[in-house]
Amino acid sequence: MARCAIQPAPGADRTSLYAEITARIIADLEAGCVPWVQPWGTAAVKAPLAIPTNAATGRRYSGINLLILWSAVTGRGFSGQSWLTFRQARALGGSVRRGEHGTTVVYAHRFVPADGRRRAERDGDQPGAIPFLKRFTVFNTDQCDGLPESLAITARPQAEGRILPQAEALIAATGADLRIGGGRAFYSPSLDIVQVPLPEAFGEPINWHRTAFHELGHWTGHPSRLARDVSGRFASSAYAREELVAEMAGAFVCAALGIVPTVRHADYIGAWMEVLREDDRAIVRAASAASKAADFLLAFRPEAGEPELADAEPR
Repeated sequence: MARCAIQPAPGADRTSLYAEITARIIADLEAGCVPWVQPWGTAAVKAPLAIPTNAATGRRYSGINLLILWSAVTGRGFSGQSWLTFRQARALGGSVRRGEHGTTVVYAHRFVPADGRRRAERDGDQPGAIPFLKRFTVFNTDQCDGLPESLAITARPQAEGRILPQAEALIAATGADLRIGGGRAFYSPSLDIVQVPLPEAFGEPINWHRTAFHELGHWTGHPSRLARDVSGRFASSAYAREELVAEMAGAFVCAALGIVPTVRHADYIGAWMEVLREDDRAIVRAASAASKAADFLLAFRPEAGEPELADAEPR
């Protein structure tokens, strides 16, 4: 299986970071490697399936950083999903080993310049926000010495081939109008219903959950929830963008529950590449929207706390 290799180059500015991340994801898709579906079940991958987390703060990384850090874990053979900055490692009594190379992650947000705010107040307008993309370097706990052992502990993936009670409980807790039966899976925005075939219709029972979470990813886009544009017609650019969001949202929820993600709609890969070639910020926007959708769904878990995001959507 091809190895994904998303790694922004050190020193890249905001514009080139978007372009570089997009170019590498397109290259991965062309090579048959879908960055949000990693070969977690193979012997070559040491790390357990989990959402990458900052070991010092406990915050979950999100958006495009999930793809970047998963790529680093599988590509470089790390054994865990815990990450630290150089300073955080030292603050915890440890250190980054000499010669280790970090992984560049990004933080996207917007700010309003002071002069723009003053001008808006004077003219009675809304101030214009300027997007920015900041990069910083993190190290896997495998690259550090002297850290508390508990920092690197993550859960092992769930066994394949069985329906997980916690997954069923999450689906039920969302309160979504989920109807089981029929010959295809879909979300209807006009009726606000999710339709999924019977579990017996899937080769592996676990695939029923993967499909349900993909469709629930679409469900989060309803105007009463996260209010995304889910009105795109089949084969349109808007349709492909929403499918990209749902694909990643489903993968992120699966990862959080210990279910190995799979590609639900591989036939859309060509359309996704067209979207990314047209707009080098599309993948960052889609990954951010997918993280928000996954967090929205995972918040229904009884043990869920307030989500802490490590990046935001560029405008």
